[in-house]
Formats: sequence, C-alpha cells, structure tokens
Amino acid sequence: MTAHRFIAPLFAAALLSACVTTTPGPTRPGAATGPGQRPAANAHTQRPVAGAEAVMGRDQPALIRLFGQPRLTVREGAGQKLQFTNDRCVLDAYLYARTAGATPVVTHVDARAPDGSDVDRAACIAALQRR
Repeated sequence: MTAHRFIAPLFAAALLSACVTTTPGPTRPGAATGPGQRPAANAHTQRPVAGAEAVMGRDQPALIRLFGQPRLTVREGAGQKLQFTNDRCVLDAYLYARTAGATPVVTHVDARAPDGSDVDRAACIAALQRR
C-alpha cells in the first residue's frame, strides 16, 4: 500500500507536465540566426531602433565621415560589422545590402559601455560624433 502513495503523485506529476508548454524567451533584436546569417531585426522588418536614426540606412563611407575610421571591421557572411569606440562607449553597426548588388547599409546597431554594461544608443552615437 505504501508504493501506491508514491506512485500516484508521480503519475499525476507526469500527466501535468504533459500539459505544460514552453516558448522560447525573447531574442535580442538583431541577433543572428546562425553563422553568417542576416540578423532577424533589420530596416525591412522593424521600425528604426530608437536613438539610432542618425546611422540607420547609412553606408560605410557615411559612417566613416560621421565617426572616423572603425576600430574593427568584420565580414560576417553577406554582412559586415563596423565597430566604433571611444572611452565612453562601443557602437557596433551591422551593414547588409537591401537588394542583390546594392550597397550595404546599416540595418542594426548595438551600443554598450566599454565594460559591457548598457548605454543609451543616442548618447553613444552623440559621444562618438564629438571625437
């Protein structure tokens, strides 16, 4: 009889667990879906990122005129990441061609402090422009 006291709750728990569904948590806008793939968030599918209006849609020469030479340039599949930095923040600009053969333009930006903590995108862009 003692075995029934342990089996019944386990059976009930197993039945209840079958009713529970899980959904993936929210993903970071612009996170790549895999190596060399385009970020999910871009100028075609979402509104511009708040505070990033000054750089969204600009090409590499325009970014260089705005911020100077990038600290880092990385090719990622069909896209390119340019990183601009100063003592206050780090800005990563992701450029992709909107159509085949078109000039790649900024479709997403990330901003952070040099220590990795969050920073306001607009403040970072303004700080980088004051170089």
